[in-house]
Amino acid sequence: QVQLVESGGGSVQAGGSLRLSCIVSGSTDSSRFMAWFRHAPGLEREGVAGIDSDEITLYSSSVKGRFTISRDNAKNILYLQMNSLKPEDTAMYYCAAGDSSLDPRNDISLYITDVAFWGQGTQVTVSS
Repeated sequence: QVQLVESGGGSVQAGGSLRLSCIVSGSTDSSRFMAWFRHAPGLEREGVAGIDSDEITLYSSSVKGRFTISRDNAKNILYLQMNSLKPEDTAMYYCAAGDSSLDPRNDISLYITDVAFWGQGTQVTVSS
């Protein structure tokens, strides 16, 4: 079992920044990849960014260049630095873990079916 606890969400104005954190505990050996997904009302849950044990990173086209995913393996913390936030980034953001490697040719949303563990989510609200 892997436990994921997110923090760092909040309300910001467009153009602002937030950094999400996800504390990872439990059997982390089975977490070959870590990722952030988001879910906005009326929309499907979508992938935002992912990173695997080989440090391969994937980003959705909507956040590439604005968001950065990283991990501190010593502290077992996953981060998502979000800059230049837009109102359309408003959503519940979820930390996720799964046991597969990431292919940089794929869309991160494809890996939603490989997620084995989910956090409880943290809300991000961006106002215009």
